[in-house]
Amino acid sequence: MKYRRLGRSELVVSVIGMGTWQFGGEWGKDFEQGEVDAMFDRARDVGINLIDTAECYGDHTSEAFVGAAIGRDREKWVLATKFGHKFHAPFDRSEPRSAADVRVQLEDSLRALRTDYIDLYQYHSWRAEEFFNDDVMAELEKAKAEGKVRHVANSITSKTETHVDQVAASSARHVEAIQLVYNRLDQRPEAGVFPLCVAQDLGVLARVPLASGYLSGRYKPGHKFDANEVRGKWHGEADRNAKLAEAERIKAEELPAGVDMAQWALAWCLLHPAVTCVIPGCKSVEQVASNAAAAELDMVAADHPQAVVLE
Repeated sequence: MKYRRLGRSELVVSVIGMGTWQFGGEWGKDFEQGEVDAMFDRARDVGINLIDTAECYGDHTSEAFVGAAIGRDREKWVLATKFGHKFHAPFDRSEPRSAADVRVQLEDSLRALRTDYIDLYQYHSWRAEEFFNDDVMAELEKAKAEGKVRHVANSITSKTETHVDQVAASSARHVEAIQLVYNRLDQRPEAGVFPLCVAQDLGVLARVPLASGYLSGRYKPGHKFDANEVRGKWHGEADRNAKLAEAERIKAEELPAGVDMAQWALAWCLLHPAVTCVIPGCKSVEQVASNAAAAELDMVAADHPQAVVLE
């Protein structure tokens, strides 16, 4: 495993993190605690230390799984969660976003995660008029002073061009990292957001690095996804097939011989000097190990601007 400094914070994170939306039940599988524990045991073995979860991956369901899995060595993990949504049912959320709402969500997340503090507390897809609320920022500063939050970040939507003002104001709003969608099929952050991140020395967590599995090498154009999971419910058939066709082209023309497609896709994201860490999801122990192996590819440069060598 390789490690990088998360922006200007003192946090040191593995370049491969662990995304946990799947534990909330919207990716076609329900989990039991034993399965999650086994995945975190493997993550320990391979050097992963960054976990990304959220309040609305189930009704704090993912957070509860994570909290139970890391309770025995909580201090060894960099734990990131989010605020700004409330889960009601699969694919149904409300958006409680006042300062008082933030406090309630924080306390609920701390209970679910079985922890006294959150390393990276992230705005969860907030609109501009909400993000620039001074009362919310003051509440976050209060939580930091209490030791319940160590650092604040901003997880923005895939339409990164609509969040340029938020990213540009990160330093002024005491935000130290940005989470966004970035992968070989979606390179939009390179145009506007990444230069702002580099200029402010912000950490960057790249989510959906496998493009919702389209870059995994597992699916062909025409594949039918379960209508009750994210790709089947939110992604139209034409869009799915276009992405899968492009993935086939990439596999034929760009993938080095003998390299696993999914591992290459993760390492490709880590090539960019703005990117600190990728946070792929996983549904099995084997996927945890496969994701981690991407850090061993020569593409993952040891001289990255945020590189850290652990003694």
